[in-house]
Amino acid sequence: MSVAARRILVTGAGKGIGRETVVVLHARGAKPVALSRDPHDLESLAAETGCETIAVDLGDASAACAAVERALPLDGLVNCAGIVRLASFLDTSLADFEQTMAVNTRAPMIAAQIVVRDWLARGTGGAIVNVSSVASKLGFARHTAYCASKAALDAMTRVMAVELGGRGIRVNSVNPTVTLTPMGRQAWGDPARAQPMLERLPLGRFAEAREVAAVIAFLLSDEAAMVHGACIDVDGGFQAG
Repeated sequence: MSVAARRILVTGAGKGIGRETVVVLHARGAKPVALSRDPHDLESLAAETGCETIAVDLGDASAACAAVERALPLDGLVNCAGIVRLASFLDTSLADFEQTMAVNTRAPMIAAQIVVRDWLARGTGGAIVNVSSVASKLGFARHTAYCASKAALDAMTRVMAVELGGRGIRVNSVNPTVTLTPMGRQAWGDPARAQPMLERLPLGRFAEAREVAAVIAFLLSDEAAMVHGACIDVDGGFQAG
């Protein structure tokens, strides 16, 4: 699954799936560019992999634009940055909803627009992977903003695929189940809450970040040349039953 020498921007690279994606891509010979809000996370990641780093808050649209433009030129893009604000539907605040949509949905659109415009200007193609969630398809209590943001991201993935495929640009999403990242533990760390979810997983466990990163690396590679417009579940069989 060669991605050797390809320059790939990974957002949300400081922790969790994004960080593991940088590690996996580096191990496979790629040249990842790690983007995260926390410079300390980036410093340790750079020490581990030698990757280029960019610190930015993707909730700030103008700063996000500048950061992605700084990363150009690229061969691939992984939109992994995401936040979750837990609250019941009735208690979800406008501020939390807007912030979640800004990071989880608007930022991927901004990044992809900048990257794709550069590809078209240079007459080249590339691959984009949007990191979504099974929450895009199912309702989870206290996840109003998160579920909405990921459903919107899946819809955007499909539109991008329809419009960009003819220009040599592949776009897919990965949709993990609960993944054992800091954010995943925040939402599902309570055993009483986690156990019913685990019982619905035929594999009997939550995902590891490295397992999701491996699927992302595949989708960026030439071996996935005919995989386009897909929202690929990495859910341990959660939706099979």
